[in-house]
Amino acid sequence: MGVFGVYTKWAIVFLIIFVLFFLVVPAAAPGVQDGAVATVSY
Repeated sequence: MGVFGVYTKWAIVFLIIFVLFFLVVPAAAPGVQDGAVATVSY
């Protein structure tokens, strides 16, 4: 049971990071795309 508790703890931590990642990426994506377009245009 203790082993599953450790896995559950890490699964929750990973899930939180994953959700935060998906929330942050769309907010940062427009700036990244604009930078990529500007780099390609040069």
